Amino acid sequence: MEKEDLKVLNKGEDEEMELQGYRLCRWRLALVGLGVLCTGGFLLLLLYWMPEWCVKATCIPTTACDAEVVLLRSTDEFRRWFLAKVRVILAPGSNPFHNLETQTTSPSLSPPPFSFSSSSSSLANGDTHHSSHGIPAQELIRRYVEYPPTKIHYFTLHSTKYYWNDRVQNFQVLTGLDDLNVTAATLHSEHSKGLTRNQQEYRKLFFGLNEIEVKVPSVFKLLIKEVLNPFYIFQLFSVILWSADEYYYYAIAIVIMSLISIATSLYTIKKQYVMLHDMVAAHSIVRVSVCRANNDIEEIMSTDLVPGDVIVIPSNGTIMPCDAVLVSGTCIVNESMLTGESVPVTKTNLPNQLPGESGDEALSAYSIEEHKRHTLFCGTNVIQTRFYTGELVKAVVVRTGFSTAKGQLVRSILYPKPTDFKLYRDAYLFLLCLVGVAGIGFVYSIALSIVNKVPAKTIIIESLDIITITVPPALPAAMTAGIVYAQRRLKKIGIFCISPQRINICGQINLVCFDKTGTLTEDGLDLWGVQRVENGSFLQSDEKASKENLVKSQFVACMATCHSLTKIEGQLSGDPLDLKMFEATGWILEEATEEETALHNRIMPTVVRPTKQLLPSQPPSTEQDMELYDLPSQYEIGIVRQFPFSSALQRMSVVARLLGEKRMDAYMKGAPEVVARHCKTETVPDNFAEVLEGYTKQGFRVIALAHRRLESKLTWHKVQNVNRDHIETNMEFLGLIIMQNKLKTETPAVLQDLHRANIRTVMVTGDNMLTAISVARDCGMILPQDTVIISDAIPPHDGQTARITWRCADKPSMAAHLEDVSISLDEPKQQERYHFAMNGKSFAIISEHFPDMLPKLVLHGTVFARMAPDQKTQLIEALQDVEYFVAMCGDGANDCGALKRAHSGISLSELEASVASPFTSRTPNISCVPSLIREGRAALITSFCVFKFMALYSIIQYISVTLLYSILSNLGDFQFLFIDIAIILVVVFTMSLNPAWKELVAHPPPSGLISGPLLLSVLSQILVCFGFQMLAFFWVQIQPWYTIWTPLSDACNVSSHTNMSNLNETEVDDHNIQNYENTSLFYVSCFQYLLVAIVFSKGKPFRQPSYKNWPFVVTALILYIVLLTNMFYPAEAIDEFLQIVCVPLDWRLKLVLVIVANAVVSVVVETFIIDIVLWKFVFSRDKQGIAPAAPPPQKGFELLAADKCLCCPNKVTRKARYMHLAQELSVDPDWPPKPTTTTEAKACPENGSSYQMKSIS
Repeated sequence: MEKEDLKVLNKGEDEEMELQGYRLCRWRLALVGLGVLCTGGFLLLLLYWMPEWCVKATCIPTTACDAEVVLLRSTDEFRRWFLAKVRVILAPGSNPFHNLETQTTSPSLSPPPFSFSSSSSSLANGDTHHSSHGIPAQELIRRYVEYPPTKIHYFTLHSTKYYWNDRVQNFQVLTGLDDLNVTAATLHSEHSKGLTRNQQEYRKLFFGLNEIEVKVPSVFKLLIKEVLNPFYIFQLFSVILWSADEYYYYAIAIVIMSLISIATSLYTIKKQYVMLHDMVAAHSIVRVSVCRANNDIEEIMSTDLVPGDVIVIPSNGTIMPCDAVLVSGTCIVNESMLTGESVPVTKTNLPNQLPGESGDEALSAYSIEEHKRHTLFCGTNVIQTRFYTGELVKAVVVRTGFSTAKGQLVRSILYPKPTDFKLYRDAYLFLLCLVGVAGIGFVYSIALSIVNKVPAKTIIIESLDIITITVPPALPAAMTAGIVYAQRRLKKIGIFCISPQRINICGQINLVCFDKTGTLTEDGLDLWGVQRVENGSFLQSDEKASKENLVKSQFVACMATCHSLTKIEGQLSGDPLDLKMFEATGWILEEATEEETALHNRIMPTVVRPTKQLLPSQPPSTEQDMELYDLPSQYEIGIVRQFPFSSALQRMSVVARLLGEKRMDAYMKGAPEVVARHCKTETVPDNFAEVLEGYTKQGFRVIALAHRRLESKLTWHKVQNVNRDHIETNMEFLGLIIMQNKLKTETPAVLQDLHRANIRTVMVTGDNMLTAISVARDCGMILPQDTVIISDAIPPHDGQTARITWRCADKPSMAAHLEDVSISLDEPKQQERYHFAMNGKSFAIISEHFPDMLPKLVLHGTVFARMAPDQKTQLIEALQDVEYFVAMCGDGANDCGALKRAHSGISLSELEASVASPFTSRTPNISCVPSLIREGRAALITSFCVFKFMALYSIIQYISVTLLYSILSNLGDFQFLFIDIAIILVVVFTMSLNPAWKELVAHPPPSGLISGPLLLSVLSQILVCFGFQMLAFFWVQIQPWYTIWTPLSDACNVSSHTNMSNLNETEVDDHNIQNYENTSLFYVSCFQYLLVAIVFSKGKPFRQPSYKNWPFVVTALILYIVLLTNMFYPAEAIDEFLQIVCVPLDWRLKLVLVIVANAVVSVVVETFIIDIVLWKFVFSRDKQGIAPAAPPPQKGFELLAADKCLCCPNKVTRKARYMHLAQELSVDPDWPPKPTTTTEAKACPENGSSYQMKSIS
């Protein structure tokens, strides 16, 4: 693959891929066809499994522009291959946003024209069914005959279309209207009128139908895909081989098992497809009203919508069929489908710049993420609308189909990323090792057969049979058993999982990030008090805001109006904080009726008013309140315009008008620091910072309020389009609302459990920094004696580089205490406890200007405050970069990105399954976190146990067959059947039933199979089993009664009549199954299977003891009784069925002695040597077994230095990156930074360092 021919798609995004163009080559196709015939179709299978081989074998490289087939490879760690066929769209134009009527495009930045190619063409998508009621492409081309038909190349991958862009010489995704980089002002001026029917049909050629189509594959397609799995092909090969060797019964049993497995798999997959299809199809296709360019309203099917259409939102609400941006009116929306948050949110119309005004918001490019408070997302439920009387609530369609938010979620479910986990990588390596062992047996079998002059057919069959024995066919099913059982147990305790493979990964979690509000603390806030400001000074704090003397104050007016509450079915609904704040006023909220609208011009606002009991009976004393009192007796405030709360801005505001007043008022509430910045300096008290710090240190949630009387020139309609920056300036500071956010009762105990298990805990919140630190101390995340260092980062300005100042979280007088954190080489580092805390702004600056310091900060970072949703995701990535296994626990509202990005995302939601995260807990507290980790550890250990057992089962059977091959014998058909079905299948599915251990221990299980203790465990048991099978095999041959067995043999003194009666049946024994060696090895190996199952079925510290797993205990006991009974009281029918020969009683006793000795040795080796010696001295120091950087507990540094494997003392076990970093910092005299230093970014980094420490006065 030529480097210059490579194209990169989706650069810098999650789905970044490399692309290479190819075109079909006829002579290569002919050669491949010949190869397929010569290999009996096996080459075709190989090319089906390996798409890159398929393309390179049948095509020749060409430019991407001329490609007929494209080969793509993901650039992530998985490096997956995909191939796609390039198709052609035939259209009267090359730009979907081109206006064919006027030969013009939008004046804003439009996509460059697509390439024109001479390759063979077809109509849109190769079909003509793009329009359900409309115009096929030929009709459009005939209608616009003056335009030459343009052929545009595209291909579809994972439900996304990539179009060839001639200007950039690459394929690009056509997303929607946001491809134009339109501004808010442009959306209002140029895109709010609607499209003509011809424009809509033209765009539909490019964007296709507006539907999220989850095709449910036919059973036949699913069957073919399932059967062509390499595992089933290997089973088919095995069945053919066994049939050729006349092992018919065993072959039939395997076929029946495979059919049951395939049928179960098909049923499960089909059911999942149907469920997803029904979930997506519900309310996806509805009738919608669209505005046409000629001001007509037309009703069409939602499937015909295209970006640029203007839809009318009905007043009684609807399910959104697309992503659209509101250009007029307000909507109350339930977004629980997307976020898992059931609280309705208010969506307002996109700001529109008024003539003569300037504002950044209206001129900035529209972005779905930045303007999500104005965007209605596909699949969300619009509950109700608010609008001007006589006007409509309109929204411009931005994205359709799979490009929508819902479409992206469905795509993530349909095409999930592979789970990257060391266990699965090691499993493949282990299988390769088994294949290597099988290769040795293969060569041994051929050599032995040649020496003994065995016929060629028998040589081929028996040597290939060794391979089918060594690689266990039931391994995949056995490996998933533990995960399935864990998923069931999680469901019983209210934890639902949509990604079962992640359960194993939960067993490795060593760091958990928690959201604060609603996760660590109660969702509901209680009003502790209010502290008003008058004349630039704080007054005494009041416990209640509903006092008579405060009713008509601007402070209470702000509390009553500045919120996003709405009435749904007569009940107040909205953000819990807003609810508590409004309830504290004692006011009433009403949605205005049509009659009442006349009092408020033509708008229908929400109206709030105090109850009559709250209104003062006597005139107030202050001049300001006197003015209010003189107003009409009907005292109410109408909320005219709302600027919703934004996580990025950390504030919200409203424009309101008091009934009877001509001028309007603006009210703001938000983070105190942010609100203070938008107020006049003289209105903010001088001791503002001290008072705020006092409350936040006590753990209170503090909200600041502000007010401004607006200019009289701002009319009702102007307010609807005014920029929020114009409103939110020169405010008057009103005071503080102090809310008490209590810890959930379960929080401290759960965090203590996690700390005891050496699992780090981190707080990621949108709340105030000092409040977050206080809550972290209260819940035990930060111990009382620990020091907290706040990192304040300042961006570059006035020619100065970015810098970080360090300060102690305690009062300035206590800053000297930080000197104690200085590092002394004589004093052990692990005794020092310090934590970093920073806000979102500092995090962003450090990420950009101090990239090599970020890993050091996240190593001890415990509190991350004022974090925006995307910054939470970046923090998760930073922690994963230093090789932590990260879990994220949040409420699902602002944490969607972080929940998805983490190794394990746990959403505390009432929904049974939230698409926002892999795990959803119905229990509304963090007690689900240790439960999930415990189940993850149990499932992981179960996977290890099952894998080890299946490996031993293969090797034990391999040893038996190899020993029997030496005397030209083998195990019988029914012996294989008994071993595989009666023993292995039953044992493997019952040994996986052990529940999780009741508490978390201080070290997780190893993450992979390739670790000293596990390998030593498997190898030691292989040697023990091999030794005792060899003992039985050779010992039987030196017994005094031993002869080569024949049907007339009389080792048990059985009457010759019996032997003669069986002569006709037994003398034709081509495979030499019946002999003393076979019988001895059969019994010994059967007991060995049970022994290793018991030995490997580990209990404490990750699972409950095996004796509590009663199905496994009962199964093992029954099998022991059956085997021993048949040994000492042989039943002729059973012996005949299993092709077992009779042996003397003394030999049976000797076999029992061999079995008992085997059991003792196996238990001693596994329990004493592996569990006690290696567990304590090696396994406990596995690379994920300690958390040296976890504050608290910050321990384990003394173990790091001696972290070596006992079985390989010269080789240090590989440690995670965060451990290496912790070791480096433990000897760094400049770490942690002291309050007398500042850290400055270097303009030109040298020696890989992007910063330098400087002392400051």
